[in-house]
Amino acid sequence: MTEATGPVAKRILVTGGSGLVGRAIEKVVADGEGRPDEKWIFVSSRDADLTNAAETKALFEQHKPTHVIHLAAMVGGLFKNIRYNLDFWRRNIQINDNVLHTAYETGVQKVVSCLSTCIFPDKTMYPIDESMIHNGPPHSSNFGYSYAKRMIDIQNRGYFEQHGCRFTAVIPTNVFGPHDNFNIEDGHVLPGLIHKVYLAKQTGSALTVWGTGKPRRQFISSLDLARLFLWVLREYDEVEPIILSVGEEDEVSIREAAEAIVEAMDFRGELVFDTTKVDGQFKKTASNAKLRRYLPGFQFTPFRQAVKETCAWFSANYANARK
Repeated sequence: MTEATGPVAKRILVTGGSGLVGRAIEKVVADGEGRPDEKWIFVSSRDADLTNAAETKALFEQHKPTHVIHLAAMVGGLFKNIRYNLDFWRRNIQINDNVLHTAYETGVQKVVSCLSTCIFPDKTMYPIDESMIHNGPPHSSNFGYSYAKRMIDIQNRGYFEQHGCRFTAVIPTNVFGPHDNFNIEDGHVLPGLIHKVYLAKQTGSALTVWGTGKPRRQFISSLDLARLFLWVLREYDEVEPIILSVGEEDEVSIREAAEAIVEAMDFRGELVFDTTKVDGQFKKTASNAKLRRYLPGFQFTPFRQAVKETCAWFSANYANARK
């Protein structure tokens, strides 16, 4: 919890506060980007089960937030999504409805929820933008998570039209950084690869990357995303969501991402691609034109620099990192 000094105008509750993005926001606030009139409250699943309406209400009554950054979700990588699409749908729908409706009932002024580019239609034109979310089915590999996240946008619209609530959402591309989930089976691609390189280096074995390495992704540093979250909370007044991403020109292939990790961790072994494993969605190139209209001068951390920092953090915190 970050205490504000002086008069407190905003009490900002961050759900999912112990996760990748929550910890990044906490660091950015602690490093001087918080404001004197803000009190930041970071909560995790240990504080309340947000699939439970009564526990959600008790959490809001305890902290009395004026603003909410809603990050809490059931999340996982490609293979976990494929196995548990129903669970991803049910749990995320429950969490989102409880948080948004409790925010409405308790008079929260603004909620900023976190979506994902995987919510966009599988068959679409590129680059994708904010107007295209509901233009067709998402990729079949993670339809449960994707549809549940899409419904936040529907719900935000409903609360605005019916009650005038300023609830909105951001759509980051692939986020990575310290405090990520580095689980090889169930984590996202970049932290999973970082863990694999670490182990391959320890054992002197080859690095095996699942799939062909050809799919392309836009990666955003969690600390960059945290700074953008603060801007959205304070300055962005639209109910319509906004994509938070590096530019289209900064998209990299999974092979290039693996090579950046290999370089950052000084791995000298063989790099092998297991093409018996599925690739998932080939690309989901997102336009950050809307963000650039608002923040033309925002400086993103270069990909290889952010990879190097994340690898260094994982190596230094291996014993305690989520994996």
